[in-house]
Amino acid sequence: MATDLTLPRTAARPDVASIQRRTLRLLFTTQIIAGIGVTIGIAVGALLATRIAGTAVAGVAQSAGVVGAALLAVPVTRIMARHGRRPGLVLAYSIGAVGGLLVVLAAATHWVPLLFLGMLLFGGGTAANLQARYTAVDLAEPARRGRQLSLIVWATTIGAVAAPNFAALADRVTTGWGLPPLAGPFAFSAAAFVLAAVVLLGLLRPDPLLTARRLAAAEAPVTDAPATEAPAVGGATAAAAPVEARAPRAAGMRAAWSVVRGQPAARLGIAAVAVGHLVMVAVMAMTPVRLGESHADADVLRLVGIVLSLHIAGMYAFSPVVGWLTDRLGRRAVILGGVGVLLAACAVAGTAGHHTPRLSVGLALLGLGWSGTMVAGSTLLSESVPAGVRPSVQGLCDLIMGLAGAGAAVVSGFVMQFAGYPVLTLLAAVAAAPLVALALRPVPTRAPDEEG
Repeated sequence: MATDLTLPRTAARPDVASIQRRTLRLLFTTQIIAGIGVTIGIAVGALLATRIAGTAVAGVAQSAGVVGAALLAVPVTRIMARHGRRPGLVLAYSIGAVGGLLVVLAAATHWVPLLFLGMLLFGGGTAANLQARYTAVDLAEPARRGRQLSLIVWATTIGAVAAPNFAALADRVTTGWGLPPLAGPFAFSAAAFVLAAVVLLGLLRPDPLLTARRLAAAEAPVTDAPATEAPAVGGATAAAAPVEARAPRAAGMRAAWSVVRGQPAARLGIAAVAVGHLVMVAVMAMTPVRLGESHADADVLRLVGIVLSLHIAGMYAFSPVVGWLTDRLGRRAVILGGVGVLLAACAVAGTAGHHTPRLSVGLALLGLGWSGTMVAGSTLLSESVPAGVRPSVQGLCDLIMGLAGAGAAVVSGFVMQFAGYPVLTLLAAVAAAPLVALALRPVPTRAPDEEG
């Protein structure tokens, strides 16, 4: 690793544009594959947990997957910081595959602790999907970061929109193999994660993060500053190059938190990602249960597939437009727009009653609002911190986002059981409101690539 980060200045500069195009194509393909795996599990997870452990516990089981994605972000990004994006993504997908198989076993044995463990590890697939968006901007040009990040977010649409509708087919096929009802989709998820891991292991070369670091080390000015001097947040210092070269050994969660604490733009980016995810998870997690209240078992999977397909289309299908707006209008403007759409979504879904078409519109708006906060927040975060600590800061963001979503999923089950779906959507809207005030505050931002 030390050799990778300290290449001589006479070394030939790699064709960055060619590497970036190849990386984007590869990430696009694996996001389709893994998107199927993640979404099939989401589509039936709450229903399976309800049958095994009850409605109130269904939210806890769903939150286990979100917690798993959050907690796994820490070791995955640590591996990325030391060894690059490829081993981190492969590890996350492999853990997700193991989790899917454990959920299948839990469904067969009706053992609730095993279900929780399986859902926890299943979050590895989500962790990898989320980290892929950061991989897309390691070598991106500053003026195209929002669009290229959103392209990878959008790639999930192709697999994810269709995946809930495949859940019923997967369930029928695997029931014929002897698997219990609602367990088969998780077996398909595990296979999808394995395929994504194998493709990345073989083809994500050269590693985009290591390439970006080699370029930063080769192009940074030579300095005699002490090795312990860190770059000033918000601007470059003479010691920027030594810090970048030392980053794989030094940058952890503590360093990430220190950087975020001193950078208002980074704090806004993390808040946008976390709050948008919290609102989305809280409402989306209990929507299948809401549909199950008024429809027979024979119809509920079909309706869940339709409603969640529209929701996922809102999340991903318009992300290229959201990315273009992020680059054109600015990060804060798109964050504010995303919050506004989230509030509208809560209003529509909360007043839909058992009118499925209106509920579907609310869920589609919920996904669109999430896309705005996710794409703009992630772009703002990535360009607001030095490259040396960027993977750790991105891991911290996904950790906070996951814990926020997990808390929302846990609470949503109890709110659903004791107060109902309309109250749940009202509380979700209240949680989103403070982000408006934060986004309206003047926020100084870093100039792109300022540390170099």
